[in-house]
Amino acid sequence: MKKYFFVVFVFISSFCFAQSTQNADTLHATAKTFLQQGDYDNAVLVLKKALQIQPDDLQITKDLLFAYYLKRDFAKAMEVGKPLVERKDADVQSFQLLGLTYRAIAEDDEAEKLYKTGLKKFPDEGVLYSEYGELVADKKMDLAVKLWEKGVDADPNYSSNYFLLAKQYALSGNSLWSILYAEMFLNMESFTARSTEMKNLLLDQYKKYFVAGYVPPKITEKKNIDKKADKKFVQFTTAVAETLNKQQSQTSLGITPETLTVIRTRFILDWYNTYGDTYPFRLFEHQRQLLQEGMFEAYNFWLFGPAANLKAYQTWQQFHQQELNTFLTFIRSKVFKVPEGQQYYYIAAK
Repeated sequence: MKKYFFVVFVFISSFCFAQSTQNADTLHATAKTFLQQGDYDNAVLVLKKALQIQPDDLQITKDLLFAYYLKRDFAKAMEVGKPLVERKDADVQSFQLLGLTYRAIAEDDEAEKLYKTGLKKFPDEGVLYSEYGELVADKKMDLAVKLWEKGVDADPNYSSNYFLLAKQYALSGNSLWSILYAEMFLNMESFTARSTEMKNLLLDQYKKYFVAGYVPPKITEKKNIDKKADKKFVQFTTAVAETLNKQQSQTSLGITPETLTVIRTRFILDWYNTYGDTYPFRLFEHQRQLLQEGMFEAYNFWLFGPAANLKAYQTWQQFHQQELNTFLTFIRSKVFKVPEGQQYYYIAAK
């Protein structure tokens, strides 16, 4: 009889636990629907009920923090977020969400402390470098650039650091690295609103590069510098600049999709005749593959056509629709991944 009672008790307990879990999951799903609909009050109400059933659920807690953030109840968001990031199972998104909350109320000092703590726990997460850099960019642009560069080094396939660096290097007159980062970004994030901005920037930076010319940097003599990293950066940058400078004669008809296709074709051929084995670089490997497979013209018109002259691009498209479709199918089907060890930028200063 006792044995029978124990079995029944275990069954009932298991059933109740399963039912509670199911109820919490159902409530969580309902709350997500409210969030998607912009009904943040109902989302908060339902998420709080879900947490009563599963008080330690990380994802439900994060969504409650996010709901408070979206409804601009930042005091409540901090009430949820502060203990959240102290949990052992706190993830990168936990730090992101609390960071967004601090930034929304201009608690920059607290946000900076948070990002530093987050990067100690997650040193390989590009998103934390990106958002930390955005936090300090207005007052400490040098630090922001170092953070974004470190983000590319730590997480070379996170696109936002490339986006931010391309824009900043364009502003600071470093057209060569603005070009490289903009095109890297466009191959990682090809069909978003930000990609349109980057296409315009990329064309503009090519114009500025060939108008102003480019003087390769010198190895710095500052203290506390990783001379090996700095030397690698200078040598790679010099090699790229020298190879690109050879194409100056091709600019007599201006910087257009047509002339850029010629310039960039000759650049890739020269690069792999001289430097390809010495300085492996994913972007150039990608360009060479497109050239070998007959898609390089379509790629260049996709990059530069709309920004240069939309009407002319539409005319080109009418006569090259098959080539463009082949390229678009290719770029949508293949993930642009950057392997480790192909970083040549300067990141040594602490």
